[in-house]
Amino acid sequence: MARVVLITGAAGGIGRRLVGRFALLGDTILAQDLSESGLDQVAAECAEIPGSIHKVIADITDAAAVTRAIDGAIATHGAIDVLVANAGGAFAPTIRQTTIDAWHRDVDLNLNGTMHTVHAVLQGMIAKGKGNIVVIGSVNAILALGHPAYSAAKAGLISYVKSLAAELGRVGIRANIILPGTVRTPTWQERLKKNPALFDQLIKWYPLGRIVEANDIAEAAIFLASDAAAAITGVALPVDCGLLAANRLMASELTMEDF
Repeated sequence: MARVVLITGAAGGIGRRLVGRFALLGDTILAQDLSESGLDQVAAECAEIPGSIHKVIADITDAAAVTRAIDGAIATHGAIDVLVANAGGAFAPTIRQTTIDAWHRDVDLNLNGTMHTVHAVLQGMIAKGKGNIVVIGSVNAILALGHPAYSAAKAGLISYVKSLAAELGRVGIRANIILPGTVRTPTWQERLKKNPALFDQLIKWYPLGRIVEANDIAEAAIFLASDAAAAITGVALPVDCGLLAANRLMASELTMEDF
């Protein structure tokens, strides 16, 4: 049965892939983003895919605005079955560069914005007696890898998802969070201009010998939102090519063997 799936940050690199993969299943996609032109591009890319795609233009950091936009979409297309809370971004790369304003910007987008979106769909899910929430987090929630405010916000999302899972499981709602490692998306373009070998340098940290692709995240989200994951809730799932499994370079130095 086709579902109504709300995907936030739909015009970004991971968001576009999420939209395409869920639409391919025949779902009705409510694609949220601030960029209307970006959403137009996503819709054009998915023109031949079975599922229908509908724009939801809103700023998730504005709780009232995002609720109005989602309520309008629900009135037209029906209650949300699946929320993929993907929208996010990182601004201040180091502690020294993290001003108070930069801290609030990161936390408002990544933590508060996700809460605003969940809050907007939650009563509808409770009324239906079922629902699925998949949050896109980051390995930065577990390891200090730069962007401290972003990382703190993503760590907060793990706790938030566990609370959702614990409190709402009895009313048929599951909630899980995916922790991506480095994902090959257009957001890296500026850094790649400065250092074209960046991905090659990062690969040495990843046991699988590659970085994550947007499709890896989409496939994990599809699984967690499916009946195949019916017994899975409150899980923080790394999709990171093994980054969190081990510090392979340190292990090599300790054992003096290739690891």
